[in-house]
Amino acid sequence: MRFGILGPLEVRTDTGEVVAVGGPKPRALLTALLLDAGRVVTFDGGLNAVQARVSRVRRALPDGLIEFTGGGYRIAVDPDDVDAHRFDRLAREGRRLVAAGAHDAATTVLREALALWRGPALVDLPEAEAQVARLEETRLSAVEDLVEAELATTGTSVGRLRELVAAHPFRERLRGQLMRALHDDGRTAEALAQFEEVRRLLRDELGVDPSDELSAVHLALLRTGQPARRGLGTALTRIIGRDEELTRLAAPVRLATITGPGGIGKTRLAVEAAGRWARDVCFVDLSALVDGVQVPHAVLGALGVREPGFARADPVDRLLAELRDQDTVLLLDNCEQVLDAVADLVRRLLSACPRLSVLATSREPLGLTGEVLVPLEPLADAQAVALFAERAAAVRPGFTAGPEVAELCRLLDGLPLAIELAAVRLRQFDLPELVARLREQDHFRLLSRGDRTAAERHRTLRAVVAWSWHLLRPEEQQLARRFAVFAGGATEDAVAAVCGSDDALADLVDRSLVRVRAGRYRMLDTILLYCGEELVAAGEEAALRQAHARYFLDLVHRADPHLRRAEQLDWLAVLSAEHDNLVAALRWSARHDPPTALRLITGAAAYWWLSGRRDEVAEVAATLLDDVPEGFEEEYVSCVVHAGSRASDAQRARALDVLRSLDRPLRHPFGAAVWAMAHGPGPRLPVQLLHGDPWNAALERLGEALIELVDGHPAAGEKSLEDVLARFRRLGERWGTAQALDWLAFAAGRRGDWTRAHELWERALALLTELGARLELVDVLCRRAECLVRQGEWAAAEADYRRAAELSARPDAPPVDLGLAKLARLRGDLPEARRLVDRVRAALAAGDPIAVLLRTGIATESARLAPPEQALPRHREALDNPMAGGVADGLEGLAGAVDDGERAAFLLGTAVALRGAAVVGDPDVSRVVDRARDVIGPEAFAEAYARGAGQSREQALAVVEEELSAFRR
Repeated sequence: MRFGILGPLEVRTDTGEVVAVGGPKPRALLTALLLDAGRVVTFDGGLNAVQARVSRVRRALPDGLIEFTGGGYRIAVDPDDVDAHRFDRLAREGRRLVAAGAHDAATTVLREALALWRGPALVDLPEAEAQVARLEETRLSAVEDLVEAELATTGTSVGRLRELVAAHPFRERLRGQLMRALHDDGRTAEALAQFEEVRRLLRDELGVDPSDELSAVHLALLRTGQPARRGLGTALTRIIGRDEELTRLAAPVRLATITGPGGIGKTRLAVEAAGRWARDVCFVDLSALVDGVQVPHAVLGALGVREPGFARADPVDRLLAELRDQDTVLLLDNCEQVLDAVADLVRRLLSACPRLSVLATSREPLGLTGEVLVPLEPLADAQAVALFAERAAAVRPGFTAGPEVAELCRLLDGLPLAIELAAVRLRQFDLPELVARLREQDHFRLLSRGDRTAAERHRTLRAVVAWSWHLLRPEEQQLARRFAVFAGGATEDAVAAVCGSDDALADLVDRSLVRVRAGRYRMLDTILLYCGEELVAAGEEAALRQAHARYFLDLVHRADPHLRRAEQLDWLAVLSAEHDNLVAALRWSARHDPPTALRLITGAAAYWWLSGRRDEVAEVAATLLDDVPEGFEEEYVSCVVHAGSRASDAQRARALDVLRSLDRPLRHPFGAAVWAMAHGPGPRLPVQLLHGDPWNAALERLGEALIELVDGHPAAGEKSLEDVLARFRRLGERWGTAQALDWLAFAAGRRGDWTRAHELWERALALLTELGARLELVDVLCRRAECLVRQGEWAAAEADYRRAAELSARPDAPPVDLGLAKLARLRGDLPEARRLVDRVRAALAAGDPIAVLLRTGIATESARLAPPEQALPRHREALDNPMAGGVADGLEGLAGAVDDGERAAFLLGTAVALRGAAVVGDPDVSRVVDRARDVIGPEAFAEAYARGAGQSREQALAVVEEELSAFRR
């Protein structure tokens, strides 16, 4: 809470709401407590009366704020939350800065301090005369300090000083300041007259002479020297990462304006560039000005123009007279809050002074003809890292930039000021902790300590952004805070739809708060955080988040049908540009509006899959599976698919029941139609679910073809896949086309047609790369790698597995690990093979649906790595697979574990009967064949193999059941 006692007692909540305290006595009690905030205060009077007043105050304030202790009462608030204490602190800080010569910073601090006064102090505590006198004296001293700072920078108002001197005629410091101000305004005679007046007053009223300090001011005026022109000074650090901009500003121009948001380094660049021009440069800081009328006076002050005789002249005329024939550069810093006045003055000066150049810094351009704009962007990654490393080394000697520095700089948007403020915090935090805190978006609290001598607006990150915020008009502030709901930027249409209007958008761009690239509007994350706080404070967040979620739900619904047609790349690009917004809308909806979240996951299912991002929504999808809302059956199934391993067996079973119960075509078929790809083969989807749409029909045909291919009918499956390929090609749909090409390649590779297989895989990979379907690329690369292993191209196979691992959303992708485990075993690296198989088995135990699909491979590979006495049971375990192709793989593994050569040949033939064809080139099968032939001879092997291969499907399954029975016993 915030408390005010510099004026009538005022209590406000953190959101600005006024809290009523009660009558005079409770107000007096609370004022007394606040005057000694944090300390125990005792009160005179009857105990019951004091307790009654305390009770009334407590009812108005949060619980526990007023404590009884040590015979008195204490209010448990930070003294800085009380305006009188905050004023004392700021007044002390301002005086220290004045003494240190940091006049710009002092001006800001002292103005903030004096602005806290709303009227006479402690009006609700009449008996506090001594405290009131102290506060008033401190206030007057702060006024004098402020005048001192203004005299050293922009100048001060003579009229205001005359009023102060009239009110306090014996204060010699004020009198001396008035004398200096008059002299600075070219009115030295009037200044000397002031000294004579105060000398007579002191003698007549007090019988004393003026102090040594005032006499020194008088003597200086008599000598009347010309004040020095304000130059650039010497930078304490080197500039980093602005080579391109410095090249643009290598030669002087008539007018150049460096633009960009606060903290981007405009002033530093301007000083560096002007310092290289080999011309007389006058630096003019306009940051403290609030009125355009002050601009020419500030320039005069910086130029050191104090000559007598101009008392009645227009300040602009005085500037023209001074600069008309001078070869000078005016560096006008921080023009944004008096932009119109600066633009008008610069136009007049440049028109009349042919040898004058102006270099300005501002959040927005001056808008003059011939103005050269130098917009500043955040530092590139390498430049930002270099800046942090240099500043960090100054704070922590020996500092070496590690990989975390690049992330830190990205979290800070590459803003130089933010990076420098972060480097300072290395005095307190190690680098990993600093990065962790920034990940939690603790930017403003963390970066709250900067250069004590810097202007207030540059001491903290919050102050940098607040400076720009307070210069905005109300309608611009409204749009800026509403823009904070967007993650990753927005189009103009999205801004208008979600924020209610985009009328002020161009103004925010001009003021460097919003950037636009290729029709897309963005805020730096730092500015976005500040605007987000303002959105919450305004009480608009819930409504804006709802509007944001609904807008992007509408967008994915409009995009969905296009993602299954030839135009899918265009619409994928649209949704990819909005990815951050989609995820933000989904996460907010999952917490506050689950129906919208269910629709978002389902409506964007094609996007999640085609772009390889389906794993990114798994965690959110899993939070929506507790129930099946009426009317959201299809959405529930889609969420189960996207939840992946996070969905329980019961939830998968419920989803399958829901699918069977649906009696209408799917509104968004992609989410439910990929059921088999996510959870393995099972009962076919009811025909009506995929009815009525060519893409649905092609997908249904793909499912049928795959079942034929892996369930013992490879020739029929391959023929069906050719039909699927033609269907998807007619639609121009790349994902389905790539699926058909991939499985046709799989079929060709299994029968040994290597050339055709790799041609088909290349085409499939090209289409999936074009789509950006990262996870599908993983699957295809793994299938191609399996084929390369059978070809004996082990190095190429490992390269495919390694690339698949890089593309995978998880470092322990089971298909990749299983393939690498086989390669390691074939090469003789059994420890590595066991490590990888154990990792896949752990995924299977955790319920990973992908690992379940690889059950046979896991069991077979485990068996080949097991001691001989454990191998046979594990090979029999591998037969537990719902697909004939998987059972055939298990039989081939089992054949390698039996001691009977004739039995091994028979099992290998039985695998062919189940699969419908032999797989060419499998090194493990080849070893079994060679060993069995050596034991029983080629003819006996051929006879046993043919006997197994000649079985009917039912006979082959009976053989499998016999082996499984032995395993179960």
